[in-house]
Formats: sequence, structure tokens, C-alpha cells
Amino acid sequence: MKRLAIIGGAVVVLFIALIVIQNMGQNDKLANNTQYDTDDLRPSTIDQLDNPNYQNIIMPDDLASKLEAGEDAVVYFFSPECRHCVEATPVLMDVAGDEDIEIDQFNVLEYNDEAAPYQIQSTPTIIVFEDGQEVRRIDGNRPEETFRAFLTNQEVGS
Repeated sequence: MKRLAIIGGAVVVLFIALIVIQNMGQNDKLANNTQYDTDDLRPSTIDQLDNPNYQNIIMPDDLASKLEAGEDAVVYFFSPECRHCVEATPVLMDVAGDEDIEIDQFNVLEYNDEAAPYQIQSTPTIIVFEDGQEVRRIDGNRPEETFRAFLTNQEVGS
């Protein structure tokens, strides 16, 4: 019985140590957070802070101001917890780089209420705005050639 208590105690201590180590790692990432206007982020977002594919985050107020000013924008609405987004992002960002297209990235997990005006039904969703107005959108994980056609305003396949 005593041996069981010792083993149980060791397991509890091990779990606590793992949680502390994970929190320390997330706090280190948060200390360098220049993308978001808050440190109250979900763990999946914190994990993406140093990912090179998620370095053009746009804050909701900045997007609203940009569109109200009648600017053009390509906005990628994503969630760090969406497996389709995780798969689509590297492909999409590579295509955007090849085509020299700037994509603003809007995290709907962190700013779900602020995404409501854009009527995002699913992620990933990409919307092209011209003169501050939506002109086209595409949603879902798509092949590279579909993203390329969409971003270059060519005929988009399925």
C-alpha cells in the first residue's frame, strides 16, 4: 500500500512538472509576442507565434480601418485549431510568396466575434477586397493550383 502511494505521488509530481515546463515555454513565446494586441491567447495560437507561416496577423480594428479607407486586401481567415487550415496555410503562403501577394491573416479563434461582419462560415476562408469591398471568396483546403488561380483572379477549379 505504501509503495502504491509513493508511485501515485511520483506520477502526480511528474504531471505537475510537465505542466510547469509547458507553461514556461508558452510564457517565453508570449514575451516576444508582437503580432497580437493581447497576451491572453489560447495555447494553439501561442504555438504558432514563431511559425513563419503565421507572421502577417492583422488585428480586427486594423482590418476594419483598412477596408473603411477603401484599401485593397487579401484576407485569410483561419483557426489554429482547424486541421484544414494547418494543412492549407503552408501551401497558400508559398503561392502568395511566388505571386508576390500580401495576405493578411485573421485568427478567428481569437477574434470570433470580430469576424462576424465577414460572414465566415468555415475555415479556412480567403476573401479578396477591392476598394474596401468584397469581390470574391473561397473556402476550404484546396490544391495549390486552385489557390494560385484564385489569388491571380483566374478561373478557379473545384
